[in-house]
Amino acid sequence: MSAPETNPPATLPPGGDPPGITRAFVLAAGLGKRMRPVTATLPKPLVPVAGKTLLDHALDRAAEGGITHAVVNVHWLPDLIEAHLARRSGAPEIAVSDERAALLETGGGVRKALDRIGPDPFVVFNADSFWLEGPVPNLPRLIARWDPAAMDILLLVAPAATSLGYEGKGDFVMDPDGRLERRGEREVAPFIYAGVAILKPELFADTPEGSFSLNLLFDRAIARERLHGLRLDGQWLHVGTPEAIQAAEERVRLSAQAP
Repeated sequence: MSAPETNPPATLPPGGDPPGITRAFVLAAGLGKRMRPVTATLPKPLVPVAGKTLLDHALDRAAEGGITHAVVNVHWLPDLIEAHLARRSGAPEIAVSDERAALLETGGGVRKALDRIGPDPFVVFNADSFWLEGPVPNLPRLIARWDPAAMDILLLVAPAATSLGYEGKGDFVMDPDGRLERRGEREVAPFIYAGVAILKPELFADTPEGSFSLNLLFDRAIARERLHGLRLDGQWLHVGTPEAIQAAEERVRLSAQAP
């Protein structure tokens, strides 16, 4: 499969209103081990970056993209996250999915909350998804690109070469129609998963009980040639370690000063 550096631009429908994806799930239950010692006493979603917690960055992006209802899962230091969410006002309306008893990973966490998410396609956010926007905000672009007839899952992907703080080999290659495949062993791929996806609830019908990764669904969609990607317009900031916080804040500061 070829791996172009771009894919066709996603534009908003006539009138500027995205189609009706209004629900989201925010993954906020992780242990944040790479962010220690910060996360010994503070859950990673509540780590502040550029004057706002990572969780608020995600929820505010969701609201700006038309999300009206969000489910947030909790496990590590859950009382702190619940108290923080209780102080938020405005969109989206938030429900908490309690994983205190057992951490369910990304796929298991979503599966547990499906009855709260509803029967329609929805957005999944990593709580630490963080990027600088381009001319058109990325969540509306993603929703505008969503085509349930052709896709099971649509990922927001970022160019590995221009993402701040990322030093891996990439996750995916993408063909000219936006279909994704995993990078091969010992290969380098141009795109990384930027932590935002649109999924269909029915994909979870035959998934395992308990803990499993969303990668299971990604791989099943690849096998059906129904995993697609949209290239992020802007710059993805990888905030995975304490040192990365300062680098991300400096990049935000420089962006704000740019003409």
